[in-house]
Amino acid sequence: MSGRGSGAAGPLLLGVRHHGPGSARAVRAALERTRPDVVLIEGPPEADALIPLAAEEDMRPPVALLAHAVDEPGRSAFWPLAGFSPEWVALRWALEHKVPARFIDLPAAHTLARDRDEGREASEASEESEGGKAAGEGGGRGPATGAEVRGDPLGALAAAAGYDDAERWWEDVVEHRGAGSGDALAPFTALEEAMTALREGSAGGEHRWDLVREAHMRLRIRAAQRESEHGVAVVCGAWHVPALRHGAPVAADRALLKGLPKVRADMTWVPWTNRRLSRMSGYGAGIDSPGWYGHLFGAPDRPVERWLTKVAGLLRAEDRTVSSAHVIEAVRLAETLAALRGRPLPGLSETTDAVRAVMCEGSDIPLALVHDRLVVGEVLGEVPAAAPAVPLQRDLARIQRRLRLRPEAAERELELDLRKETDAERGRLLHRLRLLGIGWGEPTASRGSTGTFRETWRLRWEPELSVRVVEAGVWGTTVGAAATARAEADAVAARDLADVTGLAEHCLLAGLSDALPEVMRVLADRAALDTDVGRLARALPALVRALRYGDVRGTGTAALAEVAAGLAERVFVGLPPACAGLDADAAEEMRRHVDAVHGAVGLLGDAPAPGHGELRARWQSVLRTLSARDTVPGVIRGRSVRLLLDDGELARDEAARLMGLVLSPGTPPADAAAWIEGFVGGGPGGGLLLVHDERLLGLVDAWLTGVPAQAFTDVLPLLRRTFSAYEPGVRRTLGELVRRGPGSRGSAVTAGAGAPGFGPGLDSARADAVLPVVRLLLGTDGADAAAAVPAGVAG
Repeated sequence: MSGRGSGAAGPLLLGVRHHGPGSARAVRAALERTRPDVVLIEGPPEADALIPLAAEEDMRPPVALLAHAVDEPGRSAFWPLAGFSPEWVALRWALEHKVPARFIDLPAAHTLARDRDEGREASEASEESEGGKAAGEGGGRGPATGAEVRGDPLGALAAAAGYDDAERWWEDVVEHRGAGSGDALAPFTALEEAMTALREGSAGGEHRWDLVREAHMRLRIRAAQRESEHGVAVVCGAWHVPALRHGAPVAADRALLKGLPKVRADMTWVPWTNRRLSRMSGYGAGIDSPGWYGHLFGAPDRPVERWLTKVAGLLRAEDRTVSSAHVIEAVRLAETLAALRGRPLPGLSETTDAVRAVMCEGSDIPLALVHDRLVVGEVLGEVPAAAPAVPLQRDLARIQRRLRLRPEAAERELELDLRKETDAERGRLLHRLRLLGIGWGEPTASRGSTGTFRETWRLRWEPELSVRVVEAGVWGTTVGAAATARAEADAVAARDLADVTGLAEHCLLAGLSDALPEVMRVLADRAALDTDVGRLARALPALVRALRYGDVRGTGTAALAEVAAGLAERVFVGLPPACAGLDADAAEEMRRHVDAVHGAVGLLGDAPAPGHGELRARWQSVLRTLSARDTVPGVIRGRSVRLLLDDGELARDEAARLMGLVLSPGTPPADAAAWIEGFVGGGPGGGLLLVHDERLLGLVDAWLTGVPAQAFTDVLPLLRRTFSAYEPGVRRTLGELVRRGPGSRGSAVTAGAGAPGFGPGLDSARADAVLPVVRLLLGTDGADAAAAVPAGVAG
């Protein structure tokens, strides 16, 4: 290797481990010593025009070069760079010293155009070889094949050195080698010799795509050498160095590149995250611990002491007791472990063991927090506004700034009060992005509130969302226009009525009033043509929810209300015939539809729209019809009786009479068990109904004790499913009531003092104990409280 990097003696080849801080320090030292005229870097040449942006003040790594096919934005590729990546260091050095920098890898236009199967194979192999598997998957085994060596060269070197962990070997050989120690080019010379031996020993293991890429890199290096007077420096993956130094002739390289497929490609900078730099994220960047490597690169001295101080600060912020003495003892333990293990300095494994023993008291729970926050790190890079972007991306960035909704790598919850204009706009933005397939936020259940004026979102910005934004750019230049166009297209393409109703709900949530007319037209057409009662029943709840959401957000929903009312009428007409002659599975599915329609009608009846008040009466008539028809399965008949009872449309005595008829000896046990499941199972409150109504409990108890043994075995699974759904407290109370026995079986008298589950009389002392709480709730005291408390409570 030439120390001067002169064109005559050959290029200065700096073989690196991508995202290796030791390699980054060595690259900086080598460039400072040799001062080349041109710096060539492994990467797509289309990004040459983007290199000056790396010097911008608001460019903060980790970032990535994103290339995507113009005609197919979903086909994309990333080249991530961290602050400790050798390529990033080389870029920054060239910009600071006003030295031309260029990318020399195969153009992204060819990479994106590869056949899909070949591309997947090459991508997986490239990630493994260029990063070197961080976990050393090739270590500790027998002789590796050519393909295995190429896939994990660092693992092969670690195994040759007697290490079973490639990460530990890399730390000992490279990362713990102090910056500026010895010859600046020595580590590159040693690594080139090692890679040369590996490639010679694995002849035939090279992937064809590597050979193509190396041919293109050699051509670009030769072109740069012809233009340079004082030398060319090349920063590339160490695996490629032997091929770049002893390559094929120019004619052979050109022949290898001839006829490669090609597409039009655009390229830009996008933010990246530490989590995506880690191998566990699936991006195979070669490091399990980007946060740790960033610390090693940035620490000016005493990296172990500084790292353990960071850990202590994090644990203190989480209210754990960690003192300066803990830090001192952890440093001593880490150094002792390194000495016992024969390592030159403590590495991540030693510091982790020390943190677990000294600061976490042997627990892995706080250690997991240290791993997530520091070892990996929740860092999201930034790119300057001048970076190329599609119009949709610029509009999204503008809205994010206006709403103060900053993308972050860490997952966080966002509580929105839709009565506030800013929060309402934030909610609309997140719903529009979901409609466009940009899953920045996921809705989740709100804590402490069930009102429709509140929304809770779980937000996390992932790098691939930048690709989703580019893909969504085909729908429009602004978020609102793109979401509207996407909603209209999805409505026309929807095959199921429920999909269209869900889309209508989404349009209201997203405030897409311009898309509603087209969606409602499609919805009305599909509803008019659909004759399947099950699909109609599934579609109705989404429409009713949309009405409520529209009311909260001030969105006009008159057309939606008319469609919902018409859909409900069609369900009412078609439901009784559809419930006849069903088997057990179909009957259970139809029962769920009945529950969904009942809830929807309850909400729809409260909606301020003409004619909706009559829907409740019509629905109650349908329930009465279902409860009285013998051809309707028992689970649906029982459910209909229960819904009428809960709404106050059926007296308890009448419900008890109907239950008594069903549970009479003339009814087959299986039918009776299905009726019981429909009446007290499959929903909340069934168990409490039996707890508080002794007559119903007595009827069920008497029926169960009278079922023949053979028939009881047949209905037992159904009964177990019904009663196992109750909460433990309800089951315990029912068991106690049955054990004590009823006060009067079949009596219309409700449970009172002395009935099963109740004491023989009132306990005055226990009753008086609630008075302080009642005073607190009522906000009164003294005589006012006594007057405010009901006589039954006070007594």
